[in-house]
Amino acid sequence: MHIDLRQLRHLLALAEHRSFVAAAGSVRLSQSAFSRSIQALELSVGCQLVDRASKDLAPTRQGLVVLEHARRLVSGAHQLSNEIRQFNDLEAGELRFGCVPALAGGLVPQALTGFIERYPRARVQFEVDTPTRLGKRLQAEVLEFFVADCRAFEEDSTFRVVQLRARPWQISCRAGHPLARQDNIDSEALQAWPLAVPSGEPSLEPLLATLECADSQGLRALVLGSNALGVGHGDTGLVRLKVEGWEIGEARYGIVSRARQRLSPLAQAMLERVLEVDQAGDGMDLGLVAV
Repeated sequence: MHIDLRQLRHLLALAEHRSFVAAAGSVRLSQSAFSRSIQALELSVGCQLVDRASKDLAPTRQGLVVLEHARRLVSGAHQLSNEIRQFNDLEAGELRFGCVPALAGGLVPQALTGFIERYPRARVQFEVDTPTRLGKRLQAEVLEFFVADCRAFEEDSTFRVVQLRARPWQISCRAGHPLARQDNIDSEALQAWPLAVPSGEPSLEPLLATLECADSQGLRALVLGSNALGVGHGDTGLVRLKVEGWEIGEARYGIVSRARQRLSPLAQAMLERVLEVDQAGDGMDLGLVAV
């Protein structure tokens, strides 16, 4: 049985788009050429992989098995090619990693700035999402690592965790907010205002947030442009409030990767850069303090 990686990629595209027309377009083939590729794969494995009678072109039982292996083979081929390119020319490689929204405006961008100065031709794909979704992307081998609250991954042997320093949460507002010039703010006073928090943070679950946002810049813009209070790690341009009786657990961040897979040279370089910025301090306390 001959397995063609190109045909496996076409099957993966069909499973994603559930349409021969859309899948063919996504891989830049005509519909007829795409259909012939899927048929050739089916002929090679000796069975039908797609139920063409179903409206959504569902994979058959055999198709599900082939898809499972196709994802691993295509991902492995990409990683092999990428790592060889990096060993031959580190700057020509590709890096895919992610982080949670709470770190997308501080630690990670600062680390990335130094990284791209060192490797200006490296192709970087940087995703911002919740820890749960990033974990799934990591397991699917789309990402090499991500930076997030690591408590949900520390006891799972499928993950490797490099711990970063814990970060306290700060509550902040825009400079013209009614609370911005008040001293001795009590926690009850906060309840009169909308509360916006970054998505997916386990240490913030006890808070009754009005809004959760996976876009760090959007969250900051909301706080700057409204009377909403924001929770973060000290965004510049915002007034950090001193609140009596306001206690929330620290975020316990770490760099999470797959336990039994070596990081590519570029990923290892970026990981080391994150550690350098974390150890040096990343400006988390640069927010203005209410006086």
